Amino acid sequence: MTSGDYSLPEYVELDPDPAESGEARPGPDASMPAGNLSSRRKARKRALDVLYEADLRDAEIRPTLETYLGRLEPKPDHLAYTVRLVEGVAGHRDRIDEVISSYAEGWTLDRMPVVDRNLARIAVFELLYADDIDSPVAITEAVELAKALSTDDSPRFLNGVLGRIAEYAA
Repeated sequence: MTSGDYSLPEYVELDPDPAESGEARPGPDASMPAGNLSSRRKARKRALDVLYEADLRDAEIRPTLETYLGRLEPKPDHLAYTVRLVEGVAGHRDRIDEVISSYAEGWTLDRMPVVDRNLARIAVFELLYADDIDSPVAITEAVELAKALSTDDSPRFLNGVLGRIAEYAA
């Protein structure tokens, strides 16, 4: 499956997303009202959902993505970018993890919170492989999602690591 090339079977709505109705999401990201999120930020959040689930379950990313896509009704406008991010991380994961590990001073991937690890993966994919995304945008988006979804120290940590990686990628 490629980022612009996916077909989805018809499914009944199993897990409606409050973001599609403009409601605030329950749980750790309730501080992120869906109506205020850009389309790309929504795509990044959905990509994080898929990568987080696969990481926690120690499952393959692509089947997790297929299951996730099957639950989405109606299909959001930003779905293609979500798929691009997840497929990109899956396709370049070894290199992405190697880069993160080499720039995360004093931290191993396993020691990072799952949210941080996967936000870093998304941002590093954008930094290294998405020519249409400026480095400051990739970093800012990861930091903003970390502010809403992770620990108090996560935004600063990700900003530092991703900033060093952006210098490397330039």
